[in-house]
Amino acid sequence: MKELDPVGRLLLIVAGSISVGVGVAGIFLPLLPTTPFLLLAAACYVRSSPRLYKWLLENRWTGQYIRDYREGRGMPRRAKAVSILVLWATLALSAYLVAQPLVRVALAAVAIGVPILILRLPTSDR
Repeated sequence: MKELDPVGRLLLIVAGSISVGVGVAGIFLPLLPTTPFLLLAAACYVRSSPRLYKWLLENRWTGQYIRDYREGRGMPRRAKAVSILVLWATLALSAYLVAQPLVRVALAAVAIGVPILILRLPTSDR
């Protein structure tokens, strides 16, 4: 894999850290999805900081979510439902606030495509 420049590495670490924060909040807040944010954090960290990636995987609060996904156990049913509902609510608000037709078409594509990807993931019993 190509080595990142320092700015790119820093941006990925910041994005990963924000995703960890939101994902951990999702463990405790019923309407906030956990797994997608932790997977995003893992993707950011694996490209920018092996130390943070290892910490995330070995952490007692976050590691199980990522291991379940990596080992094919997928996402809990509730996490899938909440992820899709939050996505649709956010996209609906965005479409309401932005009147450009091309942007609305892009938002509609995301509103259709991302839930298909989420629903195709295996569902865990957890």
